[in-house]
Amino acid sequence: MICVSIGRSRHKHMLAEHAHLVEQGAELVELRLDYISSRVNIHRLLKDRPCPTVITVRREQDGGKYTGGEEARLILLREAIANGVEYVDLEDDIASKIPRFGKTKRIISHHSFRNTPDNLRELHARMKALDADIVKIATMANQPHDNLRVLEMMQESGSPTIGMCMGDIGTPSRILAPKFGAPFTYATFHHERALAPGQLSYDQMVNIFRHNSIKPETAVFGVVADPVGHSLSPQIHNAAFAAEEIDAVYVPFRVPFDTLGQFVEDVPRLGIRGLSVTIPHKEAIAKFLTKVDPAVKGIGAVNTVLFKDGQVLGYNTDYKAAMDCLEHALGGAVLPGTPSPLEHKRVLVLGAGGVARAVMYGLQRRGAKTTIAGRTRSRAQFLADLFGGRCVDWQARHIGDTEIIVNCTPIGMHPNVDESPFNKSHLKPAMIVFDTVYNPESTLLLKEGRSHGCRVVTGVEMFIRQAALQFLLFTGKEAPEPLMRETLKRAIGPVRY
Repeated sequence: MICVSIGRSRHKHMLAEHAHLVEQGAELVELRLDYISSRVNIHRLLKDRPCPTVITVRREQDGGKYTGGEEARLILLREAIANGVEYVDLEDDIASKIPRFGKTKRIISHHSFRNTPDNLRELHARMKALDADIVKIATMANQPHDNLRVLEMMQESGSPTIGMCMGDIGTPSRILAPKFGAPFTYATFHHERALAPGQLSYDQMVNIFRHNSIKPETAVFGVVADPVGHSLSPQIHNAAFAAEEIDAVYVPFRVPFDTLGQFVEDVPRLGIRGLSVTIPHKEAIAKFLTKVDPAVKGIGAVNTVLFKDGQVLGYNTDYKAAMDCLEHALGGAVLPGTPSPLEHKRVLVLGAGGVARAVMYGLQRRGAKTTIAGRTRSRAQFLADLFGGRCVDWQARHIGDTEIIVNCTPIGMHPNVDESPFNKSHLKPAMIVFDTVYNPESTLLLKEGRSHGCRVVTGVEMFIRQAALQFLLFTGKEAPEPLMRETLKRAIGPVRY
C-alpha cells in the first residue's frame, strides 16, 4: 500500500487533493499539518475524509515546516487523536508525551538526514518499546548498501515497520519496500512537490513501478548508473513486464563508481536477477563477471548482466541493436551466410565512448570501412587501432567521402537540443544519418539530415532494439517491442520535425 503525503498551505487545497487522490485509487493519505499557513482546523480536515488518514506535524529539525511552539504542536496531535484519525505520526522523542487513545494507531518515527546509523536494530528496538503500532525509520542513503541495510532491518524486525532511505541513492528502498515486508510506503502527490528527498510521486509508484503488485517473491531487475534519474529504462521495462504479466519490477539504482563492488555483492540479498549497465560502469563491471558473451570480449564493455545459478554473466546488446538499425536502413534483414549490406560501406563514427566502442566493433565484424573522430583524439585513436579503422581529428570530420554517419556523442541530447555534431552543409542526399541520441527522438542532426534528403535512423530505434534484447535475456520471452516503443515516445514527448 502507498501512503500519499499532501502538504499544502490552505485547507481547501489539502481537501481537494485528498479527494482527487482517492478518485485515483489512493487508499491512505498523510496530511502534513506543518504545511498549513493559517490556524489548523483539524475537524474540517477529518470530518468527511474519503479514506484512512495519517496526521503529521513535522518540526523543522525533522525535515518539516512547523515553526510554532512545541506544546501547541502536541495539542494538534492530541486533537487529531480525539477526532478519531486512523494514524498519528509521533517522533520518537515525544511519543511518551502522547498517550494512546481510542482506535488511533501510533506511527513512531525517526529521521536521520545525514546518514544511515550503524545501530539500526537497536534504534528499532527502542522505538518499538514506545507503544508503537508501526515503527518508521527514514535515513539518508550515502551509498547503495544503505538501502539493503534498511530493507533487511525492516524484513527482520518481527513487527510492522516502515524503513526507507532518503535521497536519490535511496529511491530503491521506497520501491522495494513491499518485497521486504513494509505495511506501506510513502509517495508524494506530484513529482515536483516531493516532501522528502528522493520521494517519488503516487503516479510514478503506481503507473511505472506497479508498487501495489510487488510481493516478497517478485523478481528485481534494474539499471545501474550515476546519475540515473534521467533514465527512461524503468518505464520501458516495467511496461513490458506488465504487458507480459511477469511478476517483476525494474528499478533505477544510482551507484557511484567507487561503490560498484559492494553493490554487486549485495545483488543476491536484494533479489536482483538482471541489470542494465550504463555510464560510468560499462567497463568497470567486467571485473565482477564470471562469464562473458563473445561480443563483450571484443567490445570491452558490458551493458547487460544476468545473475543466474551463482554465475554473473555479461552481454552487450548495444552493438547488435545498432547494426540491426543500420542494416534495416540499407534494405532489411540479413539472411544467414550472406554478407551484410554494411560491407565496404564508408562509415564515419562520431565519438569515442562506450556506444562508439560497440558500433566500431559491429562495423568491423560486418566489413565496413570506418573512420572515427572524437573530441579527445587519443581515445578515438585507441578505438581506431582496436577495430581496424582510421582516426581523424575532430576538426577534420567533415573531410572525406562518407556514406553513413553515426553520432555516438551526447551532442544534441536534451536539454542541449540546438546543437549538432556535424555541419549541415556537408550532408548529402545519398547519406544515411544515424543518431544514437534518443531524447529528443528528432535531434537537430536528424532534422537537418531529413531536410537534405538523407535517410535517417533515430536513437529511439536503437534504444528499443537493445532494450528488447535485454528483455529476452532477462525473461526468456520475446519483448513487446511496439508497446516499448510507444512507451518511450510518450515519455520523451511529441516529435517535432
